[in-house]
Formats: sequence, structure tokens, C-alpha cells
Amino acid sequence: MKNVFAVLLLALAFSGCAWANDLRPSAQEAGASACTSPRQPVNEQGFVQIGGIPQWITIKGDDCANPIVLLVHGGPGNPMSPYADTIYAGWQKHVTLVQWDQRGAGMTYGKNKPSEETPLTLQQIRDDGIEVATYLTRHLGQRKVIVMGGSWSSIIAIHMIKARPDLFTAYLGWSQIVSYRTNPPDTYQRLLTLARAAGDAESVAKLERLGAPPWKDPHNFGIMRRIDRKYEAMNTEDAPKAWWTPAPLYATAQAQADAVAGDDYSYLQFVGLHGDGMFATVDLPALGTDFDVPIFLLQGEEDLLTSPAIAKPYFDSLSAPKKAFVLLPRTGHDPNPIMVDAQYRLLTEQILPLAQ
Repeated sequence: MKNVFAVLLLALAFSGCAWANDLRPSAQEAGASACTSPRQPVNEQGFVQIGGIPQWITIKGDDCANPIVLLVHGGPGNPMSPYADTIYAGWQKHVTLVQWDQRGAGMTYGKNKPSEETPLTLQQIRDDGIEVATYLTRHLGQRKVIVMGGSWSSIIAIHMIKARPDLFTAYLGWSQIVSYRTNPPDTYQRLLTLARAAGDAESVAKLERLGAPPWKDPHNFGIMRRIDRKYEAMNTEDAPKAWWTPAPLYATAQAQADAVAGDDYSYLQFVGLHGDGMFATVDLPALGTDFDVPIFLLQGEEDLLTSPAIAKPYFDSLSAPKKAFVLLPRTGHDPNPIMVDAQYRLLTEQILPLAQ
């Protein structure tokens, strides 16, 4: 099963597992802060007991009194921890940046290898995320956390801020998924239209064989995703190849093997063997449209997987203390320099003042 799904991954790169010490659990248990003096830098990595299992967290910043930013990774199954130092270089001057490998992914998968029959649920990961945020406030001696998420993690982050608004200063999202009912059919129709207009007989044939979603075959989403990437690449700025070179801790043979296995497991849990995976349960409007947390969304103009045509009406329906929606040119679903620069601008210019 793992070899079958290795070609259907939802993200661009690998992550992995290596052994490390736990992150100072005594500070959490005693209620004490890891910040013991002004202007103290923080650079920690290790496993923290979250949701009943050890989960991998990295915490890096020049001043641990700076606002905490929890970056919830997409996928599911594709942590950003191996690439964070390259992609987010410079952020640590202004924020304490936290990476968390979700259960079933990356370092956390390697430490807690589940069987293929072990279920993974949206509610589990939401609750894990809330527990991570709670840990960070205690560990760093702060009241709230800024949460970031895109694609899969845009679902998780919305669920987190809806369930526990008191924990979060703001949500900064991108490539916002709205629902299983609206997003896949929209992507399918856009790709079919583009492929027909381009005379792309191969892609048209593949899409017509799939038929419009919803699907029961777990291969279908991966097939559509490869066609989506092909067409997005025609009109978007690529991410630098250097972004996707993992840091040494994540680049060992064992780390890479665990990365692939975790991605396979998470992908299958996402789509389900019969179209009954976590994605089938996603319906963000059903959570309600009133939020107590400011919401900032970035959306690539060329995003075909989570198109602005679906994301913008959802955003418009939301009531929040403050909100903003920004369209990004030459940007698709996956991160690129335009998107990361826009994240940084929104974070420093509009969100950090809210955390003061």
C-alpha cells in the first residue's frame, strides 16, 4: 500500500524522524516560563507529550518575549520543520517561530509509527493543535499565540480558533480550503476547461476517466493534483529549489524513509480507501461564520486547487474583529517567494501590533 501512495503526495518535499531529547517538560509541569531574562533567545527542539503521544516541536527566536507564531503545516503529512530555517530566515527577529510535526507526520510519525489501520481524525489534530498552543503559552510565559496555516492546515487552524478563540491573537491563512462539497468539484471543472482549451488530450482523457468528484477511488485526488500542478506552473513563480533541501537532522536515510511512510499514511487517512477520509468531513461554513479572532487570508490568483472563487465568498461571509483578504499575482496553491513575502508583511504590519 505504501508504494502505491508514494506517488500521490500532496506536498513538494520530505521530512523525517531522528531521535532528540524532550523539550524541557519541567517548565510546562511547574507552570514556569522558559523565558527567564529579557532579550533571551530561544532555540529548542524535541518531543513534547501532546494528545497522549510524544510530538515534535521546534521553537526558535531571537527574543522569547516576542509574539509566538505557530505554523501549522499542510499536507496532511508534510511538515515544514526541515525547511523552516531557509524559508523563514529573518522572521526570528520579530517572532518566536514554532514548527509542529502533526501526528502521522515527520518526526512525530517516526517516534509513534501507527499501523495503516490506525485512524487519524480532524478532531484529533485540532485538539492536538490546541494543546500545542496551550503548551507554548505556558512554556514561553505568554497569553496567546498567532496561528498560521494553509491548505490542509487552513482547515485545522479554523477549527482551532473556532474551538478556543481565547488562545489566539489572530489567524493568518493562505490557500484556504472551504469544504469537500465545493473545492474538489471547482478544481475539477477548472482543470477540465483549461485542458480542453489547450488541446491537452492526455489531461482531458485522464479527467474524463475520473469523472467529477466526489470519488471513492483514493488514487483520483492524486491524479487531479498532478494535473493541477502542471497548469498552475504555467503562470506562477516557482519556489527556489534550495527551499526544499532538508536540514541535516531531517536528511538521514532513516528520516527520509520515515517521511515517505508518514506521507503515505497521512494521505490515505486524508482521502480514505472509499472516499471516506478526513477530507470528506470538511465543511467550514457549518462551523458558523462568527469568529472572535482576527482573520487574514492570502490567496494566489492562479490557485486552482483552492481557488479564490471559493475562498473569497467564504471570507466575505465571516464576521471577525478584523479581517483582510489579499490576492497574490503569479502565485498558485503551493508556497513561493511572493506568498512568503506577503505573509511576512501581513504579520509584521497588521498582526504583530494586535499582539502588543
